[in-house]
Amino acid sequence: MRFLSPHWEGHLVGRIGWLRAAVLGANDGIVSTASLIVGVAAAAAKPGDILVAGVAGLVAGAMSMAAGEYVSVSSQADTEQADLARERQEQRDNPDFELAELAEIYVRRGLDQGLADQVARQLMAKDPLGAHARDEIGISEMTTARPVQAALTSAGTFAIGAALPLLAAVVTPRAWLIAVVSGASLCFLAVLGAVGAQAGGARLLPATTRVTFWGALAMALTAGIGAIFGTAGL
Repeated sequence: MRFLSPHWEGHLVGRIGWLRAAVLGANDGIVSTASLIVGVAAAAAKPGDILVAGVAGLVAGAMSMAAGEYVSVSSQADTEQADLARERQEQRDNPDFELAELAEIYVRRGLDQGLADQVARQLMAKDPLGAHARDEIGISEMTTARPVQAALTSAGTFAIGAALPLLAAVVTPRAWLIAVVSGASLCFLAVLGAVGAQAGGARLLPATTRVTFWGALAMALTAGIGAIFGTAGL
């Protein structure tokens, strides 16, 4: 007789929560801070003013990312909890209907009626709310909302991403600042796209292309705005 040896199998979907927040935070940090530095530099500002703007952008952006992610993901968590509370009440009020509903889900997935009834009864006997959360609502342990994790991940990766163009601005002479910060930031974005694609199991080229394209567009627009306002003396 052949026995299957127990093993742990990791799936990429388990990374969705923190990976999305990490990529979003780092991408925002690089793009917004580099664009801010390039825009201020294009307005012919002094090196000290450029660095102050970059540091202010880093701090404000990290706090904004943390607050925004926490509020956004908390809203998702609230919706999940509301659905679970409703499901819990429905199971108390009409357990037979909920059992039939779960069995019908398994029938639609390919089980015959008898087996679907048996599976539904066994799952309902062990963890009725968990069974309905997973198979009826679509809430699972791997994909459930985690507001604190999302907030801390986004804020931390934003600060790291923002520090890269800021460091490039610190070590670059004023005459070369726009070119060096822009070029370095595009390289950072390309690396970020590649790392995110590798971690998420996505294709490398599309992920790298899209982050560098939007980053280049953002820096070009802010540089143009900075040059216009700098020329106008505003």
